[in-house]
Amino acid sequence: MELSSLRIFKTVAEEGSVTQAAARLNRVQSNVSARLNQLEESLGVTLFNRSGRRMLITAEGSRLLEYADRLLRLADEAQMSVRGEQEPSGQLRIGSMETTAAARLPRVLGAYHRQYPQVDLVLDTGPTDYLIQQVLNHKVDLALVSAPIERPELEQVPVFVEELVLLTDALHGPVEGPADVAQRTLLGFRSGCSYRRRLEWWFADAGVPHARVAEFGTFEAIIGCVAAGMGVAMMPREVLRQRGLGKTVQCHTLPPEVAEVETMMVWRRDIPHHAARDAFIASFAQ
Repeated sequence: MELSSLRIFKTVAEEGSVTQAAARLNRVQSNVSARLNQLEESLGVTLFNRSGRRMLITAEGSRLLEYADRLLRLADEAQMSVRGEQEPSGQLRIGSMETTAAARLPRVLGAYHRQYPQVDLVLDTGPTDYLIQQVLNHKVDLALVSAPIERPELEQVPVFVEELVLLTDALHGPVEGPADVAQRTLLGFRSGCSYRRRLEWWFADAGVPHARVAEFGTFEAIIGCVAAGMGVAMMPREVLRQRGLGKTVQCHTLPPEVAEVETMMVWRRDIPHHAARDAFIASFAQ
């Protein structure tokens, strides 16, 4: 098996489509299909079931994918090893919580791009649980997520501490605890968001019911709906400060055990060397 064929197979498995895999690999679609057919013929197994334009990986394909990941990773590590101290280049895929991307990353990304203009930066945002899976599935090279992280497959380092605040509409009275916002709708990101879990835990720990949870895709939408009186939310104070949104809502201080949350940078433990990634990690220490 050639590494190039395994790379094509892996990309088709990740994209679920020959067309999308061809675009990602900068190859013509017929070449990708031909190489995939050749690989199946050489192995004597069906790697994908075709359903229209979708490619559904088979059990045999899933087993091969595990080996393809390892072989391609070892090949990349071997190249970096023999080249020695390689200058960061190529693509760096970064995962980040949306609020972190808005409040913390612009300065870091700008400085990194100026220092390493040959690195192509790709940013994927989402909740913590989603981002951890993206790292584990080799979809991103590293991610900024909320602690605690209990995955032995991942290396992790703390990068900063956020202060979370409770948001209510501007006319709401003082908030000393969950009872002061009882039966309010909780506004947050989709399931898997660590900040949303903290807000739900704050209510549950006090034995105070809330009306329901409404999910949103952006923090701007959450803040806008809080300002309109739709419910309450939990958000890093830094986001409100940088975006000048403090006048549209009220920010209520929370107890330290709820408010203080550490943001961690995580990456796969079994990929010890990655020039572009390692330079990005080092940029947070500057």
